Amino acid sequence: KTAESAENKAGNEQKGKEEAPEVDEEAKKIEQKLNTLLKENEELKASVAKEKDDYIRLMADFENFRRHSAEAKLELVSSAAADTIKGLLPVLDDCERAMKMLEENSADEVAKEGTALIFNKLMGYLKTKGLEVIKATGEKFDTDFHEAVAQFPVPEEDKKGLVYDVVQTGYTLSGKVIRYAKVVVGI
Repeated sequence: KTAESAENKAGNEQKGKEEAPEVDEEAKKIEQKLNTLLKENEELKASVAKEKDDYIRLMADFENFRRHSAEAKLELVSSAAADTIKGLLPVLDDCERAMKMLEENSADEVAKEGTALIFNKLMGYLKTKGLEVIKATGEKFDTDFHEAVAQFPVPEEDKKGLVYDVVQTGYTLSGKVIRYAKVVVGI
């Protein structure tokens, strides 16, 4: 029995040695395939990450383009409105002159009221669009809003540097100066 079992044992060992190289080969193939799949997986992850990054950048660029386009459209509309309002400023000047002339010449009350009505309606409409008169008379001379066209000597020390008279009314549109007030400054 011992001889038979030794023979069986030797036969099994021989058989195991023959099967072991096949198992090792198959394990190596599986390991290589696994490594290949892991490498492909990493490459795919990197590719997806790159594509995602490119997509996010593209979306950010598109969003910036959309925002800049909207700002450009608003600026264009604002610029067109400013040009239109600038074109109406001489009409306002003429209305102011007409009202002063009617006051000085003791003209008909109807003419005064009619001119004042036209001026007030036009000014009221332009105010709704953001037009504001630059306050000047009696104010401290400010180069951000006033343009000095003349200087006038004043005897009082406290009136020096103040606007003495307004030659042409100045206006701002939505906080931005569209015409400086032309003024006479006390010195």
